[in-house]
Amino acid sequence: MSLDISPLLIHSDDVPQAAKVALMAARTASPEDRETLLEAAARALYWKTPLACGEARELVGLTPGTCG
Repeated sequence: MSLDISPLLIHSDDVPQAAKVALMAARTASPEDRETLLEAAARALYWKTPLACGEARELVGLTPGTCG
């Protein structure tokens, strides 16, 4: 069981706007589009915050991978 913290991320002042937009879209996206949007949110968190790639991916509910 995983905890969905996207509502917290969406309302945090420390989260880049691009990540918020991707997270909001992912919440209502079809299953085939959801992962792409979560990847975009992870990239925005990685590029615009001091988070490591793995930390950013974990925050949005993705498995380990790259943030390209």
